[in-house]
Amino acid sequence: MILCLTLISVSGCGGHPKGVLTPVAETSADASRVEMLITTTRDRSEVPGEMFTGERARAPAFADITVSIPPIRKVGDVAWPKKLPPNPATDFATLKADELTKTEAKAWLNASVRKSPDQSVLVFIHGFNNRFEDSVYRFAQIVHDSGVKSAPVLVTWPSRGSLLAYGYDRESTNYTRNALESLFQYLAADEEVKDVSILAHSMGNWLTLEALRQMAIRNGRLPAKFKNVMLAAPDVDVDVFRSQIEDMGNQHPRFTLFVSQDDKALAFSRRVWGDIPRLGSIDPERAPYKQELADHDITVIDLTKVKAGDSMHHGKFAESPQVVQLIGARISEGQTLTDSKMGLGDHLIAGTTGVAAAAGSAAGLILTAPVAVVDQASRENYAHHLSGLAGRSSSEQEIAVKDCTSKQRLESKSTCGATELRDNQ
Repeated sequence: MILCLTLISVSGCGGHPKGVLTPVAETSADASRVEMLITTTRDRSEVPGEMFTGERARAPAFADITVSIPPIRKVGDVAWPKKLPPNPATDFATLKADELTKTEAKAWLNASVRKSPDQSVLVFIHGFNNRFEDSVYRFAQIVHDSGVKSAPVLVTWPSRGSLLAYGYDRESTNYTRNALESLFQYLAADEEVKDVSILAHSMGNWLTLEALRQMAIRNGRLPAKFKNVMLAAPDVDVDVFRSQIEDMGNQHPRFTLFVSQDDKALAFSRRVWGDIPRLGSIDPERAPYKQELADHDITVIDLTKVKAGDSMHHGKFAESPQVVQLIGARISEGQTLTDSKMGLGDHLIAGTTGVAAAAGSAAGLILTAPVAVVDQASRENYAHHLSGLAGRSSSEQEIAVKDCTSKQRLESKSTCGATELRDNQ
């Protein structure tokens, strides 16, 4: 892959207006609402409608945000407004965006948990290259399209929303570990919360696993109410993951791992991190992964055969409405997830109703939440990098990452074709 001077063309491929978090009056009676609690280590913004930047704050902040979802749109899509103010009949729109104190945040959570049929909480941790509004609207879409009835909590960490800020973003996940563990500790101690499910995407998996590891070491084990953790396209070193799982001990949540061996974004990350396979792109049928996954009771859903998604193959959940619709049907039937290795690919795309991807009220979160954790719209925020690139040699302006088959990536450093990296993890 090549991260190159085509940033100019990338920035013009489908951005969206800034300031979308400025509340508007609801004007569409058919629109749905998603209310969520925000906890963030991002710094506050002075720009109207932005709320929080990609920089780091000294202490966590909290917010209560309500997003309006238009009645007609493709499942899995975030309907970004093309201009402001948005039209709630056709666009995602912000109806409320209030900062909260910690005490107010606790009260919001308790009230929302009481409304949940099973007194459950869904925590979402986004990935690399996300502005604050990206994570808010994406989580609103996930909650709406999955039909989840849990209290929704978005954990958003300082990401500058730029492909060139990969290193900064990675360090920001480390910066946020203690804050995320504090949230987990609070949920564990809150007697009103009966069930906690966690969804993480890409680089957000590193933050999630590190916070769970810290909690397990500090407490001696993880709480039983932490039942489900879904790892979507995790940008995590497989050797490090092995150590993290071991450090959590025998009592750990039911992990479900979504992998795709043709994930080119993770192929890029692999080259950056010393050619060590990334967890989200392993072949779960190969040694040593097959036995290790079985030993730790980790459910694997292999999406390699799913013929959907953009050229990076990192956004298959986002661009396959069939997957969303079928999984939603499984949830509504109240079945349970029992298969430890599920070859969803052909079954899901074919719309087979008898597929083994069944989900109950708790495990359903694992299957439905990754509806579209990748925002396929090209990011803004690139223009300020161009002056820094000017004057460099062409070799310094490119990061070559080979586009290999899954077998080649796992077994060798084979030469392969190149493609452009345009990732939004």
